[in-house]
Amino acid sequence: MKKILVTGAAGQIGQELVPVLRKQYGNDNVVAAASGLKTPLPEGIIKSGPSTVIDVTDYIQLERAINRYGIDTIYHMSSILSKTAEENPELAYDVNVNGLLNVLRAARGNKLERVIIPSSIAAFGPHTPKANTPNDTVQKPKSIYGQTKVVQEMLADIYSEYLGLDIRGVRFPGLLTWTTPPNPAGTTDYANYMIFDAIRKGLYLEVPLKGDTMLPFMYMPDAIKALIDLAEADRGRLTHHGDYNVTAYSFTPLELAQVIKKVGPEFGIINFEIGFKLDPVRQKIADSWVWSMDDSLARKEWGWKPDWDLESTVRDMLKNLKRKLMGEIKVSPV
Repeated sequence: MKKILVTGAAGQIGQELVPVLRKQYGNDNVVAAASGLKTPLPEGIIKSGPSTVIDVTDYIQLERAINRYGIDTIYHMSSILSKTAEENPELAYDVNVNGLLNVLRAARGNKLERVIIPSSIAAFGPHTPKANTPNDTVQKPKSIYGQTKVVQEMLADIYSEYLGLDIRGVRFPGLLTWTTPPNPAGTTDYANYMIFDAIRKGLYLEVPLKGDTMLPFMYMPDAIKALIDLAEADRGRLTHHGDYNVTAYSFTPLELAQVIKKVGPEFGIINFEIGFKLDPVRQKIADSWVWSMDDSLARKEWGWKPDWDLESTVRDMLKNLKRKLMGEIKVSPV
């Protein structure tokens, strides 16, 4: 990889992926791209390296950026998330499916080395085994977002196996992060809201899911590591393309609250409380997802292994959020 383009660089993953890639490959070799329509790129990303505006549904705009910057690798992070996808299915299919198709067409036409994509637990459905879900199993998701993710995985297979493009991707669980604000469009982002409000208010009274809703998660540093490790893996050892399970731990809202109560006093959080404001749309989505995933295939083929467990994740998030609240951290690290 010599010149990397990151689409969706203003998103939750993109904002943390770009700084790590720039540290590893050089600031000038990683181009951060965002649509410019809603969420702007952080100032630190703009100042530390090249950036551009790309609407992934515009093929010409995408191809121009590839040629302008001499791109050979794309980390395609542009996506419409779960709740928004249910509210606007046409937009979800346009960005998630047509956007990826544009990326793959442009990558193949311009002979790029590889494309890295994120899939999701949303690609599983109500008939999928809920516990320790295997990498290869029945999917048939009932959500619009999940359906777009299955199409993405299938496009990765077609372009890799029949059209010769090197595409690699992981199925992410819910992602925990302190560097970007929680996204109300995400079903699993309640967990980030809970940890943020533990520091800000000492309580979180708007949990949108039932207390016993079990879902898999991982900390963002592990998510970034998974993307880069897979991108750098020996292609000859890989048997899959855009659909490797990766995970770290699973929990319910009540279990997360207990962990916050346990470590909270270290950061001045005493008697942490939660309350519920159930969202039927997000609950329906969560109920169709799996409880835990079997990521043994990723561990075997490219050495995947998470660094963070749940308690260390919560402790690190609370530590950094407290520093951020006190003004010790003003922007995300770049």
